[in-house]
Amino acid sequence: MSATAPVIKIAFDPVYAHPLPEGHRFPMLKYELIPGQLLYEGTITEQNLFAPKPCADEVVMWTHDPAYVQKLHQQTLSAREQRHIGFPQSPELTRREFVITQGTIDCCHYAFEHGVALNVAGGTHHAFADRGEGFCLLNDFAVAANYLLKKGLANKILIVDLDVHQGNGTARLFEHEPRVFTFSMHGAHNYPFHKEKSDLDIALSDGTEDGLYLSLLQTNLLNLLDQVRPDFVFYLSGVDILSTDKFGKLKISMEGCRQRDEMVFTALKQRRIPCVVAMGGGYSPDIKTIVEAHCNTFRLAKDIYTH
Repeated sequence: MSATAPVIKIAFDPVYAHPLPEGHRFPMLKYELIPGQLLYEGTITEQNLFAPKPCADEVVMWTHDPAYVQKLHQQTLSAREQRHIGFPQSPELTRREFVITQGTIDCCHYAFEHGVALNVAGGTHHAFADRGEGFCLLNDFAVAANYLLKKGLANKILIVDLDVHQGNGTARLFEHEPRVFTFSMHGAHNYPFHKEKSDLDIALSDGTEDGLYLSLLQTNLLNLLDQVRPDFVFYLSGVDILSTDKFGKLKISMEGCRQRDEMVFTALKQRRIPCVVAMGGGYSPDIKTIVEAHCNTFRLAKDIYTH
């Protein structure tokens, strides 16, 4: 980790905001608006942004089945497979997923140098080895974690998944991998309705508010950092925990969401554990709410890691 004040690196490519057919466009708007807002307010400059290339098939196939990867490239997903993903297949969508995945890998290298790096997209935690689900085609955290292990860049990895939806694909992918510890804190009565078994699952009741949420997170996160002793952390900072979210069912305020990010970043910086962040979900009706909550994550990363 650099001893000098770091330049926080952020993965972003215009392909992240690639337009989809009518009915699928709203969730994609944030990927363009987040960097735009951060640039406008002066939190970042163009120096902070980098555009990833698509991830190599070989690297993706350290995690995903070759037959599934070929289906993505050849556009041969069945209608049923596309329904499970939630998006109609297209070459542009496939390229987007490979670019996002490489963005998370590239962020790993920047995190080793600067302590933290963030991907404007990513956190596609519902993708399994042989299939996609829930708007996720490739599991970028899983691919990046396997990349670190394969390259000998990390020995023990902790995935902190604080999206409101359980990281079911991630849990299954690392079910038999002791070098990766999966921690998911999510809504008990939310998608996916069949949960996989993470190494640690904290299932939250509908209506959970700031106090209980932050208390549970602090206790469990600090215990895990002491017990697991990771040398690398992936953090999925979904903002679908907000009380305004259409699907989240929790009652977390904007300030509570901000304090969550602050808690995670502070704990990791104090322990000098490199961290890669992906944005995950957010489905509040007002796009300004989604963008503001996500931008808070970037603002906090800059404030905490540059001071």
